[in-house]
Amino acid sequence: MRISTAQLYNQSISSINKHQSSSNALMDQISSGKRVNTAGDDPVASIGIDNLSQQNTLIDQYLKNIDYATNHLALAESQLGDADTLTMSIRDNMLAALNGSYSESERQSLADEMQHGLDALLALANYRDGDGHYLFSGTLTEQQPFAFDNSGNIVYSGNDDTRQALVAAGVAIATNLPGDTAFMAAPNAMGDFSVNYSANQTGDFVVSAAEISDSAAYAAAPVGDYTISFTDDGAGGLNYQVSQGGAPLAAPAAFDPTNSIIFNGISMSFDGEPANGDSLTITEQANTNIFDTIQQAINLFTSGNDLQTPAGQSELAQLLNNFDSSVEQMRDARSVAGNALNSLDRITDNHQNLKLANSSALSTLEDLDFAEAISEFEKQQVALNASSQLFGRLSSFNLFDYI
Repeated sequence: MRISTAQLYNQSISSINKHQSSSNALMDQISSGKRVNTAGDDPVASIGIDNLSQQNTLIDQYLKNIDYATNHLALAESQLGDADTLTMSIRDNMLAALNGSYSESERQSLADEMQHGLDALLALANYRDGDGHYLFSGTLTEQQPFAFDNSGNIVYSGNDDTRQALVAAGVAIATNLPGDTAFMAAPNAMGDFSVNYSANQTGDFVVSAAEISDSAAYAAAPVGDYTISFTDDGAGGLNYQVSQGGAPLAAPAAFDPTNSIIFNGISMSFDGEPANGDSLTITEQANTNIFDTIQQAINLFTSGNDLQTPAGQSELAQLLNNFDSSVEQMRDARSVAGNALNSLDRITDNHQNLKLANSSALSTLEDLDFAEAISEFEKQQVALNASSQLFGRLSSFNLFDYI
């Protein structure tokens, strides 16, 4: 069989190109340290590499979201921790006012300390993060959440929405705590009503509970405050009478301190016993907040009224109960932040473990065996040199040299 010169040349060039291509591919692998740089290097492994790489990319995004959530929740938890410490100092001042030996100037000093504490607590509730956003205003981060109105009552101007961060497949965690949840919506310690005690009270008693026991009956009753008056029944006991707007709702009835007073769907319980001539008024108030409670205590301390009277003691007891309810609410909010941070730690560990497993699998699929690759590269170089030399000799071969 005869082989033409053109065919011989084509075979030689094809061999050189093949070895050159193999050498270049090996050089790319050695440079990148990867066995699979394109799908053509290993189609099956390439599919697995793409899937694992996408998983790791998604995990990296989750971890970024977790960092954002962790930073904001940790800041909120820290602020609530500072608020808890501050409120305990304020509570100590409220308890100190029970000391009957305190003079008016000393009570004023306590009130001044409580005012400083209230200002500091308000500053914590209106805290801004490093980006200048209010921490406790819900999603209205440009809006200052808390301020006192002209009547001296605190007003919340944020909302109760939360910002959600996707931290795992199907798992979203709130990255903020709305201010009304943390500071505003504490349940009234007595139930559904607050009590205004008469300054002329002589009996040693407090209302331990005032709540709606029959919602249907309460809804059908006229709206407004109720006054309960106590009078001597003439037989060594007491009668009580409930009135609204100055009009009695019913005839006087015998008062038994061991049983609740029930009227218009409202139930009231007492600790202690009123005296003849005592009275009180109840106003519907299902919730309270730490700011108004502290302000009311300050007003009580600076009113000039004797806190050692039964009325003063009863009012202060009510304020302390509402204060404790508000502090418990702040602690609950802090627990929410703490639990979320713990969950984020666990999710982070899961992500990091999965990423480590994926990286190990990626290494198996795509990492290059440098010793084997260098050895193969040297073989291809030898073959390439041999092909080049052979082509050089064939290209210089001439029949006339032998004639």
